[in-house]
Amino acid sequence: MAVEPVVYGASERPPRGDYARAGADYTCAQNYAAYTEADHDTYRRLYERQSRLLPGLASQAFIDALPSLGERDRIPRFEEVNERLYRATRWELVAVPGLIPEVPFFTLLANRKFPVTDWIRTPAEFDYIVEPDIFHDLFGHVPLLFNPVFADYVQRYGQGGLKAHGLGACEMLSRLYWYTIEFGLIRESEGLRAYGAGILSSSGELPYSVQSPEPQRLPLQLARTMRTRYKIDTFQQTYFVIDSFQQLFDMTAADFSPIYQALKGQPEFAANEREEALTA
Repeated sequence: MAVEPVVYGASERPPRGDYARAGADYTCAQNYAAYTEADHDTYRRLYERQSRLLPGLASQAFIDALPSLGERDRIPRFEEVNERLYRATRWELVAVPGLIPEVPFFTLLANRKFPVTDWIRTPAEFDYIVEPDIFHDLFGHVPLLFNPVFADYVQRYGQGGLKAHGLGACEMLSRLYWYTIEFGLIRESEGLRAYGAGILSSSGELPYSVQSPEPQRLPLQLARTMRTRYKIDTFQQTYFVIDSFQQLFDMTAADFSPIYQALKGQPEFAANEREEALTA
């Protein structure tokens, strides 16, 4: 084994993926010949289902960029996506065998390389999968990397992650990733829309996040977000809302070191802790 598999959260089984194929930076070649016709069909059906749900729920910037992925009937080849992506924002995709450690992850993002898991879920996992697979990573994350402002934000996050690792603040920064890049909402001219990859790649959470009266939706504030825990196995009970990608980029321009220092020792918020309970 070239590198050790990575596990985040609780799981009853070891991580999927062939980590023996990965180099020291956890990247590997996309083994395109290994995909079966069943794999391609799973991708096609997932793409078809999610794309039907997007109007009125997904960010318009995401909808506009989605065709840039190319193939929708078969799993795309990374090198073909990269030809378009590099021209648009100087980003490129790199294959990884699955979840990777924080420092290699941050390093790739800081260098405008987005790690994409190269295996796809089984048909039995069509509606729910524990770990991110190629559909989640490609469909959920990559389209917005064609947006220059959002692409710059993701690079800035990677740069900040390397600094946070040295300060022992990765847990706080990981919550910002979770509540923006994975589960962020944006207020557009037509109303509330989703831009987070975890929402956009989920048939259940996409309408829930935008339309359900159950979760609370708060304006994105760095300190509140970094103190808010999250759950990986249920729909979110709290979402944070931005007004634009430029607002998100500008908000993360400052040095987070004083924020980390101020938050040390402060109580955390439960994932479902209501704002009115906090201010009562």
